[in-house]
Amino acid sequence: MNENSNTTSYKRNLLLVASGSVLLAVIGTLGVLSWAGWITPPQTTTQVMIHDMGDHVMPFELNRTTHIFEMTENGGIQQVIVDNPDDSEQIALIQQHLQHEMVLFSAGDFSDPSSLHSNEMPGVRELSAEAAKIKMEFTKLSNGAQITFTTQELHLITAIHRWFGAQLSDHGADATYR
Repeated sequence: MNENSNTTSYKRNLLLVASGSVLLAVIGTLGVLSWAGWITPPQTTTQVMIHDMGDHVMPFELNRTTHIFEMTENGGIQQVIVDNPDDSEQIALIQQHLQHEMVLFSAGDFSDPSSLHSNEMPGVRELSAEAAKIKMEFTKLSNGAQITFTTQELHLITAIHRWFGAQLSDHGADATYR
């Protein structure tokens, strides 16, 4: 009986060692694959959130359009254009939306982009407080629309650039700069 007990104990220990070795091998392999970038856990990034929630603020589809931000000496130009120039439905929605946003921005109301991006968006506090010092012009484009922001106030130019930078970062693949 003692010999059976020793054999059983030996088998149990062998099983524990083998199981532990397999577990360590699996964890090690997953670690190496993750480190090498071959597997990545799903992540909810700001860009994914903005893309998914964009339809709450914008009537057009982000995956069919591109935001373009151009920082200029006197402010900046924000464009939204369609990816397919024949997409007249999206062009009309872009033009309607940007014209509406320009009216709100001119009154110091940046609540639409702030509701999507953050209430603490860089530059928005300054832009809201001093919107009267910024000339804003809406222009229809054949493939979308744009708003041109112009001011002589250096701190407002900086605020526009910071605001554009935050949007570029948040929109990720849906935006670009010029």
